[in-house]
Amino acid sequence: MSDALDPEFDLMVERVVPVSAERAWIAWTEPEHVRRWYAPAPGEISECEIDLRPGGIFRFVPRQPDGTENPITCCYLEIVPFRRLVWTNALRPGYRPALDGFFTAVMTLEPVGDATRCRAVAMHGTKEDRAQHEAMGFHDGWGTVLDQLVAFAPSI
Repeated sequence: MSDALDPEFDLMVERVVPVSAERAWIAWTEPEHVRRWYAPAPGEISECEIDLRPGGIFRFVPRQPDGTENPITCCYLEIVPFRRLVWTNALRPGYRPALDGFFTAVMTLEPVGDATRCRAVAMHGTKEDRAQHEAMGFHDGWGTVLDQLVAFAPSI
């Protein structure tokens, strides 16, 4: 899988955070941790299921303050421990096609001294899907989530 960013179809947030790659990995891969930091506040993750293997499930349910929930079911495509996670909502677990998917996510964790460069890329099949994801608050949401990861990581 290429890491080349296509600005017509992809969105990206990158930041060096004062968290070790090992702690960031644990925060990303254990459901009880994902539930505590992954939704931009004041939202929350009400449920999370992870089967950390290619073809495995990454399912999470963001809940808004008004109680609205939007379940998201993804399939892991690639897992490089402590360095890289790739998942998509275009496939269901077991690589079954999804009718409503629109992105593939690539999260890379690169150690930088005692910190980690977190790079989140959302790849889309159409320019319209990219624009919709951006309008949903992709950049602000990811900025908030990375701040929450930094605040949460010391408790791991």
